[in-house]
Amino acid sequence: MTLPRTPSFRLDGKRALVTGATSGIGLAAACALAGAGAEVVLAARGVARLDAVVADLRSAGFVASALPLDIADIAATEAAVGAHGPFDVLVNSAGMARHAPALDTTVADYDAVAAVNLRAAYFLTRAVARGLIAAGRPGSLINVSSQMGHVGGIDRAVYCATKHGLEGMTKTMAIEWGRHGIRVNTLCPTFIRTPLAAVTLDNPERRAWIEAKIALGRIGEVEDIMGPVVFLASAASSLMTGASLVIDGGWTAE
Repeated sequence: MTLPRTPSFRLDGKRALVTGATSGIGLAAACALAGAGAEVVLAARGVARLDAVVADLRSAGFVASALPLDIADIAATEAAVGAHGPFDVLVNSAGMARHAPALDTTVADYDAVAAVNLRAAYFLTRAVARGLIAAGRPGSLINVSSQMGHVGGIDRAVYCATKHGLEGMTKTMAIEWGRHGIRVNTLCPTFIRTPLAAVTLDNPERRAWIEAKIALGRIGEVEDIMGPVVFLASAASSLMTGASLVIDGGWTAE
């Protein structure tokens, strides 16, 4: 008999665009994809930091290049994706948080968070999909959401609103673009030890709340998302689209 074989997790010959790629989850995603054989284009706003990360990746033997970009600038993002694409894989890890009680939310904070987490994500994902469709190529588009895209959280009304919106956007795009062979999924981590999470994790009361909610009893590390990113990007997840891969240590299981 012919035994089934596990689909490949390798990404050789694929080009991947990773936003928010110079720190935290974005950097881990870029390293994971490069390690699986992809050519990785790292996008972020800080040019010096971007160049340093690319240099480190190249020194490690990976194929990487820098694309200075503020994804909140929709016109510039669409132009950059058009000029440098098409991309077989997108990991949209750029994000923003300005946490406050809902009663204290300012219009400026709401607009700033929504502009990056939802508006920019929408048009970035669309731009990458347009490039793939024009080239007649399939692809895997991954939006980094959050467990907070499925539940609520203290002082996180705006952040949760954007991540819930990202989940709905991703499902609809998956339905529309499936006939083109383009898969669209979200990656939903719990609290990961990154610079973005430092303010929360450094607060003893908040940290105790977090650790009590995570069934596995520990804060996430960036390494915890690297395997899942490669899985979603690769042929190993070829029947997954419109789905949320939740990496939350059991937070949302209750």
